[in-house]
Amino acid sequence: MKRKRAKGEGHIRKRKDGRWEGILTVGTWPDGRQKTRSVYGKTKQEVAEKLAELRVSLQRGTYVDPSLLTLAEWAKTWLERKAQEVKPKTVQVYLEDLSLVMPELRGKGRGLGSLKLQAVKPSHIQGAMDFLVKEGFSPRTTLKVYQLLRALFDEAVRLELIARNPVSLVRPPRKAQGREAPPEKPGRALEPHEVEALLQAAEGHPLELFFRLLLGLGLRKGEALGLKWGDIDFEKGELRVQRAWGKVGSGGEISTPKTPKSRRTLPLPLDLFQALKSRYEELAQKLPPEALKEAWVFPGEGGKTPVHPDYPNHALRRICQQAGIRPCRVHDLRHTWGSLMLARGVPLEVVSERLGHASFDITLRVYRHVLEEERRSYVLDLQTLLKGHGGYPQA
Repeated sequence: MKRKRAKGEGHIRKRKDGRWEGILTVGTWPDGRQKTRSVYGKTKQEVAEKLAELRVSLQRGTYVDPSLLTLAEWAKTWLERKAQEVKPKTVQVYLEDLSLVMPELRGKGRGLGSLKLQAVKPSHIQGAMDFLVKEGFSPRTTLKVYQLLRALFDEAVRLELIARNPVSLVRPPRKAQGREAPPEKPGRALEPHEVEALLQAAEGHPLELFFRLLLGLGLRKGEALGLKWGDIDFEKGELRVQRAWGKVGSGGEISTPKTPKSRRTLPLPLDLFQALKSRYEELAQKLPPEALKEAWVFPGEGGKTPVHPDYPNHALRRICQQAGIRPCRVHDLRHTWGSLMLARGVPLEVVSERLGHASFDITLRVYRHVLEEERRSYVLDLQTLLKGHGGYPQA
């Protein structure tokens, strides 16, 4: 009689398709049959290493039987791993999107997440997509959920928790018939007269200096909110961007800047230098040097954290109304700085570097807003063009 392998025992074999398969005994079914787990690889060595990892998890008691794992449990594990790769704010967005079809992630009700990971079929995924469309979610949101589901199932396939990705057999959602995705509000660059009106209306406001920083340096909202007084070198006239303050859930969280190039040192224009120096000297009368160095430039209530990330949005909305200009987003102030610099002939590489972009391409694609005044200045007649030309080179 063939001896049954004990828990933790396994063997390796070569399959007909050329791959190697490792089979490990991980337990026993209620009827006495052995419960096994298979791993695969291109080489025998690769499979042996995977089996060794499985044995270690069995010995440590950390092994999770894929047949018992629910989709919601796997989604939580996947999100925890993504937290090591992306910013907390991004993980929060992922969680909110996945919760639309997996309310289990928030401990509310039952949905796709209550299914066993290995039991999820393409029909379940299709049903989730149909649900989002029926509930009136935009095609853009539906597509985001589809992409997240595909990514987390891809990871499950890679780790051999499942044999195939059920999402790959479902067509990506298209625009729902009779419904168009609501257009995204385009970013805009303020005209010079709008900037002047906005700054005038912001005089005396607690965030006046904040808005001046975005308009005068092209900082991101989170970068400005994340500034400490120790980040400003008044001797050199420079400001260092070293962290960002962003919204996570209902509060805020400090993180690293958006990209490696976002961590940068910027020269301060004279007007900003003077405004910052004046505020600094006021605070120096109240705080010792070391405490002031660690103090936030835009402190929230109590001073332990910066102001709430939503506060600038609400404040700017009211200031735009007072200034009598079209509403704009906080991020539009950064757009404005980039456009004004480019319109005045500042080299693209300088603007890109100051904005903290990963490439020049991004600077042109996202921030090259053509101002009305600039467009008008390029309406030139033929005589003007000819007068400005030094002649053609001789052949």
